[in-house]
Amino acid sequence: MFDIDGTLVESYEIDSECFIAAVNEVIGLEIDPNWSAYKHVTDTGILNEILASHNLSSEPVVHDRVKNIFVEKLRLSLKSQPIREVPGAADFLQHLKAKDNVYVSLATGGWYESAVLKLESAGISPDGIPIASSNDHYSRTEIMKLALSSSNTAASNCIYFGDASWDKNACEQLGFRFVLVGNRLKHTPKIKSFEPIEEAMAIIGL
Repeated sequence: MFDIDGTLVESYEIDSECFIAAVNEVIGLEIDPNWSAYKHVTDTGILNEILASHNLSSEPVVHDRVKNIFVEKLRLSLKSQPIREVPGAADFLQHLKAKDNVYVSLATGGWYESAVLKLESAGISPDGIPIASSNDHYSRTEIMKLALSSSNTAASNCIYFGDASWDKNACEQLGFRFVLVGNRLKHTPKIKSFEPIEEAMAIIGL
């Protein structure tokens, strides 16, 4: 199971910029970009908390407006400046998908529409890979549970690749094995990228 932002694609900064701008455009607020300060670090969870803290309506229409503007800002940004995959990510996913004894899924705190945009911009095909997202729930652990349910796999057999503290915390709560991608945290096991593919495969015992 894979996170997307910062794990498969190098999209962390542009994603944050577009989200902050969309919230400001819809509700006129400058928000705290320290995502770790929020209880649920997902697009829906963060927006819920922002709206609640200012006694604003959290009706679906508000979420839809923020999401639609966010996705459009992201689309325009990616059109002028495509993002890159974390080295080797596309090949690693395809390699895993080809194995009969491996189930691959994506669990992202972002909205589904933006997740697909970023994957495709980075040259990663999401075809045939179940994606659970912030469209499905505001809680990261619930999103990850939904992704797990698509694979008919026990939690104890799930390996989750992520890059942030909230990924690690969710894995600890769910009993998933966490593999850090990059250097944002102090954790082992970890990989800098998915290259060479043999090292990435070895870290999950394949």
